[in-house]
Amino acid sequence: MALDAAALFAEREAERYALHTRHLNGQMVRVLKTIGFDVRFRAGRGQYLFDQDGKRYLDLLSGWGVFAIGRNHPSLRETLKGVLDSDLPNLVQMEVSTLAGVLAERLLRYAPYLQKVFFANSGTESVEAALKFARSATGRPGLVYCSHAFHGLTYGALSINGDATFRQGFEPLLPGCIEIPFNDLAALERVLAARDVAAFVVEPIQGKGVNLPEDGYLQGAAELCRKHGTLLIADEVQTGIGRTGRFLAVEHWGVEPDMVVLAKSLSGGHVPVGAVLTRKWIFDKVFDRMDRAVVHGSTFAKNDLAMAAGLATLEVMEQERLTEHAARLGERLLAAFSRMARQHELIKAVRGKGLLIGIEFGAPRSLKLKASWNALEAVNTGLFCQLITIPLFQHHNILIQVAGHGIHTIKLLPSLIISEADCEWIERAFAAVIADAHRVPGAVWSLGRTLMGQAIKAGAAV
Repeated sequence: MALDAAALFAEREAERYALHTRHLNGQMVRVLKTIGFDVRFRAGRGQYLFDQDGKRYLDLLSGWGVFAIGRNHPSLRETLKGVLDSDLPNLVQMEVSTLAGVLAERLLRYAPYLQKVFFANSGTESVEAALKFARSATGRPGLVYCSHAFHGLTYGALSINGDATFRQGFEPLLPGCIEIPFNDLAALERVLAARDVAAFVVEPIQGKGVNLPEDGYLQGAAELCRKHGTLLIADEVQTGIGRTGRFLAVEHWGVEPDMVVLAKSLSGGHVPVGAVLTRKWIFDKVFDRMDRAVVHGSTFAKNDLAMAAGLATLEVMEQERLTEHAARLGERLLAAFSRMARQHELIKAVRGKGLLIGIEFGAPRSLKLKASWNALEAVNTGLFCQLITIPLFQHHNILIQVAGHGIHTIKLLPSLIISEADCEWIERAFAAVIADAHRVPGAVWSLGRTLMGQAIKAGAAV
């Protein structure tokens, strides 16, 4: 008799936090309970989540960008069921995969300047492959990355992570990695001039903070890389597959990298998959002889479920014109948030492309607000953003979070299938919560005092 996973979920669901505290990450449970996000979600459909009481929430995290086509898309589900029902010869390791070949063919249509694909199981694993390929192809050791970058948490990817919070406690990391400021071409040229750098790895739009490149930055970086024999690797794990209103974010700036890294949205949210799209000569340098045909690989990387998930996701993206949809609704939301910024002094900046949007908050001018802001900042940098995210969740049923550790930017990363009605929901909710944040004293700042107390208590416990 087959295991009934749905019945098991229902039977043990009430124990979810106890199970995680006992056997998994108890600190995550503490975080959820502290900010009031412990509502026990029981279902997910499209852009929505439903809690134990059937209350509907709009998910603006989308699994950190995984659910571009929404949760449990019927076309994707049918595709995966079809694979399971077909008895395909999956993972025959002394054979090659038909579905992998088709998915590679489909992906390369979006970047015709690239000719080869390597599949992996995740974004960070794909970054690891790109780093190995760069060193192998160039014969150079150096890797350059940007401050505030996030490329994953395995050791190679962690070595080019621009946030010390993630690196702390895991050193020593990969040698030969050099950090430079984002948007600084002079700094890039200085490190490339030694001609020992294999690759410059960059997110076209930085996910941690939603930092956009300045005009000419990515084009200039590509030219400098060509000049000094360095490969340009675009990490599009979060920005790719239509997120920014183009299939790849680099298209906004007319840049053709030597390698493009994809993952997250390509999976459809069910079966993890990552991909490195690369130039043929790079690939041929790595896999240069028959006895090196397996010099790099991953056991589960080209499994039929993952390949089918990628194909189904691309099919949905095209049929529902989700890239164009993301561009249009993103433009609407950016305009709405820009209007709010003109009305409210706590909003410092609004930026983004498509449905990758950041709202940055900053120190206010008025004395009452400034005193409250400074008190929060003294306890924990970036704590103010929780005064926005928690009321959005508790009073407006919107799931959203801060765009990175110790920063003041909230990031919208919704499914690309959100509707005009969802945009109205977002705009009304943000307008109400941000207006409340400008009232001192008020409910938002009472929440702030509670969070300050909890943060101080947690610090004392440590």
